[in-house]
Amino acid sequence: MPLTSHELDEIARAKELLENPSLAVRITDLIGMPIEALVKRLPGSAQALISDGTRKALNASLDVAVRTLDARRSTPSDWLHRGIVMATGAAGGFVGLSGLVVELPVSLTVMLRSIADHARSQGEDLSMLANRLECLTVFAYGTRSSGDDAADAGYFAVRTALARTVSRAAEYVAGRGIAEMAGEKGAPALVQLIARIAQRLGVAVTNKAAAQLVPVIGAAGGAAINALFINHYQGAAWAHFTVRRLERAHGPDAVRLAFERA
Repeated sequence: MPLTSHELDEIARAKELLENPSLAVRITDLIGMPIEALVKRLPGSAQALISDGTRKALNASLDVAVRTLDARRSTPSDWLHRGIVMATGAAGGFVGLSGLVVELPVSLTVMLRSIADHARSQGEDLSMLANRLECLTVFAYGTRSSGDDAADAGYFAVRTALARTVSRAAEYVAGRGIAEMAGEKGAPALVQLIARIAQRLGVAVTNKAAAQLVPVIGAAGGAAINALFINHYQGAAWAHFTVRRLERAHGPDAVRLAFERA
């Protein structure tokens, strides 16, 4: 059965969300100054702190992904999750960069639950470990890393690069059990998955951290930046799992062709 006009519209919207790295632009609009200039002013120690904090936060989110995400299908509670993340952003706005290490695991975990809401609403079976890990990969979409070029920054290119890593990680955890996995974060399959996602997510986290270091940003600005942050990934989640839903209905080739033509 061919794609309907409504489904083609969904694909067009999904492509816009997944391949338009708008987060930095929106943060720039919010704070009234170029985010790139602020990032360049970050000290080297800050970059290391952000990189380490991002990996640790993703490890915390990985625990949530394999332990607690359930398969109950429901409408996404975007505003509830957005409110929680805005509250953590407000707290982080008071503290500055040092508060990022504390705030980031909380924020990413709440975002992961929001991403799971979108996955369930699109028919994903979260009783399957690979699908729970697929929720984690949403952090890699919609943000380009500094090493990207036009050939490897597209949604399907990133997704293809992640697919084998997700599969290996799921096989590793399934073969050893969730309890063992919790003590084996050094396992190559899990390290590679976290590293691949952290490489792309780190760009967004760096932009967020740089903006929150603006002296006048304060609690209100921290909340606003976190609102942009979660809204960005809620959109990426809707888009990613919409594409997967349509692939289940019409086949990957038909959906990819429509995506490329959109």
